[in-house]
Amino acid sequence: MRFHRLLVSAFALLAPLAVTAAAHADPLPPPVPPAPAATPSVHIELASLNLLLQKGIITQAEYDAAVRDLTDSAGMQAGDASTVAVGKWATTIYGFVEADNIYDSTQSFNETAGNGAVAHPYGFPGLNPSTWSTQSSLYAASHPRLQMSVRNSRFGFRLKAPEVHGVRTSALLELDLLGNEGSPGYLGSSSGTINQYQNSEAAFYTNPAMRVRHAALRVETPVVDLLMGQYWALMGWQNVYHPNTVEIQGVPGELYSRTPQIRVSKTLHAGDLTLEAAGALLRPPIRDSAIPEVQWGARAAYEKWTGVTTAGSTGTSIQPLSIAVTGDWKHLVVPEYDLHPAQTDARQTTAVAIDAFIPVLPGTKEKKDNSLSLNGEFVTGYGISDQYTGLTGGMTLPNIPNTTGMNPAPVYPQDFDNGLLMFDRNGTPHAIQWTTYLVGIQYYLPGLGGREWISANYSHTQSANAKNFANYGGTPPVTDIAYPNARTVRESEDWFDVNLFADVTKAFRVGLEYANFNDRYADGIHAINHRVQLSGFFIF
Repeated sequence: MRFHRLLVSAFALLAPLAVTAAAHADPLPPPVPPAPAATPSVHIELASLNLLLQKGIITQAEYDAAVRDLTDSAGMQAGDASTVAVGKWATTIYGFVEADNIYDSTQSFNETAGNGAVAHPYGFPGLNPSTWSTQSSLYAASHPRLQMSVRNSRFGFRLKAPEVHGVRTSALLELDLLGNEGSPGYLGSSSGTINQYQNSEAAFYTNPAMRVRHAALRVETPVVDLLMGQYWALMGWQNVYHPNTVEIQGVPGELYSRTPQIRVSKTLHAGDLTLEAAGALLRPPIRDSAIPEVQWGARAAYEKWTGVTTAGSTGTSIQPLSIAVTGDWKHLVVPEYDLHPAQTDARQTTAVAIDAFIPVLPGTKEKKDNSLSLNGEFVTGYGISDQYTGLTGGMTLPNIPNTTGMNPAPVYPQDFDNGLLMFDRNGTPHAIQWTTYLVGIQYYLPGLGGREWISANYSHTQSANAKNFANYGGTPPVTDIAYPNARTVRESEDWFDVNLFADVTKAFRVGLEYANFNDRYADGIHAINHRVQLSGFFIF
């Protein structure tokens, strides 16, 4: 009881003090509202591929894949290409502006000579020796031409999506100004007058048409890689072995083609050795064959031995010692050689190519001067003219013999490009055979950091059966097959050039070339063209 009374007394004494303290204390703060949900932010950055790699926005594998796609156009500038990154998405803009000044000793070519024919020194005879086509060919063989053009300028976009579980996806869209449009000039008539307008020179050179070079998507996985769309043909393992030249590619005797395809490939690394294998289904050169073209190949590279090389005019890179073997198969189906075909004729063709790059004096990214390298390519097969730039060999399909005197004369319903097939007098189709080889050398001068170099190339193109489809006599009777005149059918061509390149700045390059075209026609006559080209390149 005593203890209870003490507690009551203490509470009575402390209670007034507690009430007084509470009256003078600060009021309680209002409750804190919950924080709003964070708004997701989008990180946008304009940088180069090198900077994005340093910041970890793209991985080393993504960087290597991008540089591989860009090197053909931007060369050593690929890592500095302008890139817009939105989160893990990235779009890279690249290309070059090219200004060409070209002098030819004959009036045979536009800017891209390719595998076109040099004007025959005796003219290209038609059915009437006095026609304009004969006279113009004779004139073209003995008079020069000067062209100034920017049509080979190029730009492209490479788009990359975020990597997901080791799977990388990207797309490439590349364009230039060498669009498919009529050559400048007029077409002649059978009466020898110039009366059909084709295209003006002003429109051809100053208002060129845009053209798609590449439009492809790529999926790279830990198992295999897949490519779909228009890209380099696998034949020749393009573009790794393209020669270095000022001249617009493809040059005579060079595998140079891009086409829609579906490709599967696999790369394996074993120490310093890299092994690659690939197979592709390509757009059939004759769509009415309804069967895709098939190409396959393998490549081996020794990564420890490298050299400096430039593909084309701008694609400077460091490449390892390597060799590639590729093959081609086609199933060509055409209408029978008849005015009203009801059946089809088919031919299967094959071809093989061997390519190599050999660094004689090694070069690296840190030391590019005093580097010497060789490149070579050998190709043989049937029905492969579509793998080259403008290669027909003068093969134009003859009309069906007019044995019944029809007026107008019957015309074969041709559904394939010239240069692939020809018919014999029995109406049997034959694939045209081609053998080509090309060798090149590049030397990067010492003490200049790889900024100046010289290169030279030689190629030979030969057909074993083109001369069998040439007319060596006069005008054939209308009842006989009318093969093209021997003055228009090429039996072989030899081509060589020498080049001097200099990088004035990191972005500005100039090149000077002399090239010699020597065509041997089925009549045994040689037609020669000399070309001098001075070009400037702004690479971005």
